[in-house]
Amino acid sequence: MSSTVTWRSSSNGGSGPRSPAPLSISRGPSLPLDGHEDAPLPTGTRCIYICDWLPPDFGAVGQYSLQFARERADQGQDVLLVGFSSRQSSREIEHCGSGRLTIRRLKVRAYDKTRLLHRCWWTLLVNLRLLFRLTPRFPWTDEIVFTGSPPFMVHWVAPLGRLFGCRVIYRITDFYPECLMAACRRVPLALRCLYAVTLFWRRRVSVLEVLGEDQRQRLLEAGLSPERIRLKRDPAPVAIDETTQPLDPPFELANQVVLLYSGNLGVAHDVDTFAHAYIRHHKEGTGRVLLWLNAVGSGAAALAARLREANVPVVVTTPVPLERLASLLVTPHAHLITLRNEFSGFVMPSKVYGCLDSGKAVVYIGPKSSDVHMLCTSRLPADQYHQVEVGDSAGALAALEALADSRELVAS
Repeated sequence: MSSTVTWRSSSNGGSGPRSPAPLSISRGPSLPLDGHEDAPLPTGTRCIYICDWLPPDFGAVGQYSLQFARERADQGQDVLLVGFSSRQSSREIEHCGSGRLTIRRLKVRAYDKTRLLHRCWWTLLVNLRLLFRLTPRFPWTDEIVFTGSPPFMVHWVAPLGRLFGCRVIYRITDFYPECLMAACRRVPLALRCLYAVTLFWRRRVSVLEVLGEDQRQRLLEAGLSPERIRLKRDPAPVAIDETTQPLDPPFELANQVVLLYSGNLGVAHDVDTFAHAYIRHHKEGTGRVLLWLNAVGSGAAALAARLREANVPVVVTTPVPLERLASLLVTPHAHLITLRNEFSGFVMPSKVYGCLDSGKAVVYIGPKSSDVHMLCTSRLPADQYHQVEVGDSAGALAALEALADSRELVAS
């Protein structure tokens, strides 16, 4: 059992939360934090774990990073997990057996994902802020783990880690700049140069940790050494079992076959194929399936607007907090997952694990080369999994009708 102590920064003359000095995890005498001393643990690896948005802020990378950091602390490590908060800066300490986890949240403004230049500037500023906080303790750290979010940290952490003799683990969640390149009709020279520099530094980290075999294949195709690539899949972000109770869905969903899209719906996710099929399902088909959009991202807003313009039903709600996610996942009859072909192996829709654990059917619009297809095929009965290629709106329409037919058979 772990105990938790929470500390939050105080206001400073009405100017809002102030960010305290960072926590030390040094081998020798600790560095001060707002007048406090944190004695180092006598044994165990000192680890710094870097990610982006930490719970309760929405973000799959932060949810999984918190899980993995706790696992390390349970194994006796002294772990400092650093990420962002849209609310206020804070520090929490959890004592886990012989280990310790310090969770450090830095208050950061959210950014507009639709504005590329603003997003790039935000990324540069937050990366520099993280480095300013963490670099002084790299000499006292055994291992640095950082994720693909925020992007491009490899350009700083890889050289600094080598300089200070740290073991550096790069957990590649989303590939950058490959995701930017995949979104371009014609890749500009600047992105090609950035890609070359990124590959240079990827070759110099200790371990490249991938989320799926499709990501491993992408790295091998880029010439990375297979000996340094390690597969570590994400678990489901929440525990789901037979005691998990569903939510009360919005009243519009009553007596309908509910298809849920939850999580992020952004540039990597196909929207067109499903939109065409769903509109035809309600205009020309039986119209028995109703979409529940519990999502964020530019694609979520665009899909909702498109369906409303076509005068077909859609229920839109804001994402639920993490403590209600398990109940959300067991509420619908089926889950919708989409992925554009060009992003296969660069992005892994992590929600697939929660969808599979829910025991519900899955409609996947995306390429078979993604690990999404492999996982669904291996874990779901054939009649509960519907895979459709991107652009095959007729196939997606057939999947919706088959989903509705299967629910009626169950009901009867």
